[in-house]
Amino acid sequence: MTIGVVVFPGSNCDRDVRWASEGCLGMSTKFLWHETRDLGGLDAVVLPGGFSYGDYLRCGALARYAPVLESLLEFVRNGGKVLGICNGFQVLTELGLLPGALTRNKGLNFICQPTKLSVTSSRSTWLKDHNKGDLLCLPIAHGEGRYQCSEDTLFRLQDEDSISLRYCNNPNGSVYDIAGITNSKGNVLGLMPHPERACDPLIGGIDGRGILNGLLG
Repeated sequence: MTIGVVVFPGSNCDRDVRWASEGCLGMSTKFLWHETRDLGGLDAVVLPGGFSYGDYLRCGALARYAPVLESLLEFVRNGGKVLGICNGFQVLTELGLLPGALTRNKGLNFICQPTKLSVTSSRSTWLKDHNKGDLLCLPIAHGEGRYQCSEDTLFRLQDEDSISLRYCNNPNGSVYDIAGITNSKGNVLGLMPHPERACDPLIGGIDGRGILNGLLG
């Protein structure tokens, strides 16, 4: 399998993802410059964290117009797997592949810390290595990670079993403690915590490996 990692101007976790997917998990991984339209030969795509286009408008608002994302829409329609981490999650909501929006943290401050999470759905293959109720510890690093959506959208996410991860101690004010969600089909996952930073027992633990293994499912 081959994994593509999109690189936007301002991405700063693209190399972290490649180090984790290729170096720790043995997945063939290549970078995709934001101007490319060719996703041929890829089995999954990762939108990494960072500050795409400097976040000068809204997080992910400019990135959603990148040529590579035009191809990504077709990739998803054809069943391709897409993982959006932190800024990548923000991009997925701006693109309309996931519902809701990510806004300024409740305390209006940047948060960088290990965070305990609960697995709330194992419906999709992203969390195939876990059971509902399992606890994970992953690092977060964001200033605009407060997930918000309408009441109707929240009910739909619950009905579709699309809420994958919830914060045990909500650090940013996200509605319903949401840390990660999937689309209804289950091939797209967006989450604010960084699984790529928890793939080595000497650096952040290994709780992120199970999520990245979902790229192979």
